[in-house]
Amino acid sequence: MKIAVLVSGGVDSSVALALLKKQGHDLTAFYLKVWMEEDFGFGECPWQEDVEYVRKVSEHLGIKNEIVPMQREYWQRVIEYTLAELREGRTPNPDMMCNRLIKFGAFHEKYAKEYDRIASGHYAKLITDDVGRTHLMTNPDPVKDQTYFLSQMIYEQISRSLFPLGDMTKKQVRQIAENLSLPSSGRPDSQGICFLGKINFRDFLKKYVGEKNGPIIEKATGKNLGTHKGFWFYTIGQRSGLNLAGGPWFVIEKDTRENIIYVSHGYDPEDVYVDEIVLDQFNWINPLPDFASGEMSARVRFKIRHSPVFYDGIVHKKSEKKYIIKPDEKIAAVAPGQFGVIYQNGECFGGGVICD
Repeated sequence: MKIAVLVSGGVDSSVALALLKKQGHDLTAFYLKVWMEEDFGFGECPWQEDVEYVRKVSEHLGIKNEIVPMQREYWQRVIEYTLAELREGRTPNPDMMCNRLIKFGAFHEKYAKEYDRIASGHYAKLITDDVGRTHLMTNPDPVKDQTYFLSQMIYEQISRSLFPLGDMTKKQVRQIAENLSLPSSGRPDSQGICFLGKINFRDFLKKYVGEKNGPIIEKATGKNLGTHKGFWFYTIGQRSGLNLAGGPWFVIEKDTRENIIYVSHGYDPEDVYVDEIVLDQFNWINPLPDFASGEMSARVRFKIRHSPVFYDGIVHKKSEKKYIIKPDEKIAAVAPGQFGVIYQNGECFGGGVICD
């Protein structure tokens, strides 16, 4: 097959490239440049280092590589979404949008006709059923599994994707990289939001959203405990960065109109727990399962953030594109704007945006 391989210069995409090369495919490695150093202007610029690793790995494997400028698309589709959500007091997930709208979106729009598949180094597994439909399955490494980040992709994108690391753990990937002497074999994993690189997220917000002083109020007593620099710097369930004495303190509510942060005190305050999660704009990767199209409900496993932790509960349809999850036990730190993603028997069905 003729395959476009999305590479970052890291060990995961490098091993994915090497595995596909071993299988005999016709490959081109693509680095998507989303970094806008002329706009951001703080911290170190990581993209040139990334590109150098892409070049070294590609040469080591004998594969041609290209840099694809995606700054304009990234700003319009991911950064503007991120800023808009923050201004509304929600907690966005730019990495989620990056996969759907850039890596397998804008890139797909430009190159889909030239390639049979688009591959990446994501830790997720694809299987094909008896009627030829593709299903997104979890990776055996619970820490590295990235199906959460892929849950907003549509079926057309999933069915044309390849994830060569689907059955591998991080330890196995590192070992393959060392065995093949890949230049990126010892490179540490990247951390943080995909477009920020080494930029501090708070500095990013300060530049593009600004600062505005507001009160921090204890919800139970109405007592003014201090001052914050803007509700957009905080997310529901947040504990660090409040700079309040006598903690721990947790953010439990935000008044975006009055710019007020409400907090609760204690190590396990009841105020941070919910017994119902409403998901809007739900994206089903495959056609709706029986329970999703009518009045039926179903037991599922689900996540409310990227982590190894699954929760158990019951999901049922509330209205078109809106679903409700009733967790078996109350869950803390459920942040509006993040995504709830549902699973059954290891399959990722899709997810929706968590509502207030």
